[in-house]
Amino acid sequence: MASTTLSRLEKSLTPTALRSYLAEFISTFIFVFAAVGSTMSASKMTPDATSDPSSLVVAAVAHAFALSAAVYMAANISGGHVNPAVTFGLVVGGHVSITTALFYWAVQLLGSTMACLLLRVLTAGQAIPASAIATEMTGFGGVVLESILTFALVYTIYVTMDPKKGPMGIIGPIMIGFVAGANALAAGPFTGGSMNPARSFGSAMISGNFKNHGVYWVGPFIGAGIAGLVYQNLMIPWESTHGVVEALVV
Repeated sequence: MASTTLSRLEKSLTPTALRSYLAEFISTFIFVFAAVGSTMSASKMTPDATSDPSSLVVAAVAHAFALSAAVYMAANISGGHVNPAVTFGLVVGGHVSITTALFYWAVQLLGSTMACLLLRVLTAGQAIPASAIATEMTGFGGVVLESILTFALVYTIYVTMDPKKGPMGIIGPIMIGFVAGANALAAGPFTGGSMNPARSFGSAMISGNFKNHGVYWVGPFIGAGIAGLVYQNLMIPWESTHGVVEALVV
């Protein structure tokens, strides 16, 4: 058992693995900087962003564009997770080892925190918007909603990045961005449509607001885990040894 653990740790510290971690850090940083920054910009340019539908559209479009770009940039290096829940969904599906997932989670959280910190500094201390559930909602309702949103996101990732469907090309990241943007439009006023524990963690860390923060971990992890189980066991088993996803198993 000890030798197996050591072997997995060694595989997680190879030059290839280290490049994967760097790619995840950079892509997560870029995504969160654009996603949180767009929300801050919308708040600054509209008198009451909470009741102006245009601010929701701006944030959703920015999420879609930024996530598509971030996934595409890292896809052939790290798999382009950009999200601890996505990594967890691939762990459940057997495509990423737990040891590697721990490193992915660490750099994703660091990338998000650094992005939010820089936004705070560069905007002269403008408030960083933390993920929050609507006042009329319960924590349980928030968890269920984030679970559904993340299920849709991770299931889309499985479908578009399945190597048996051929090369992913550009269409995979675009579809992933589309579903993230649609989910943000659907749930923005209720939970913020985070679907990403790292994105919520960075803004909570820098803003100092961790109220209901558990919603943004429990919900996405449940949704991602179910997506991995459903696609892996009920749809198309991943038997191919080729394709982008295999690069995730290090």
